[in-house]
Amino acid sequence: MWLAGGGVKRGFSFGETDDYCYNVVANPAPVHDLQATILRCLGVDHRKPTYKYQGRGFRLTDVAEVVKDVLV
Repeated sequence: MWLAGGGVKRGFSFGETDDYCYNVVANPAPVHDLQATILRCLGVDHRKPTYKYQGRGFRLTDVAEVVKDVLV
């Protein structure tokens, strides 16, 4: 995934995969964490937006955390 601008570090590579780009070797970042980080860059608190399903509120990013190592 490519991220640029919006408070993301310049010239920086985060995470590592094996030679076949199939398995994560270092610094895994789940999709929900990536989405939480993007929302943070947009100025949105990722814990606030929810949607209702079967009468219960769910967060868009589930139990994600912002990947602070990627941000300036």
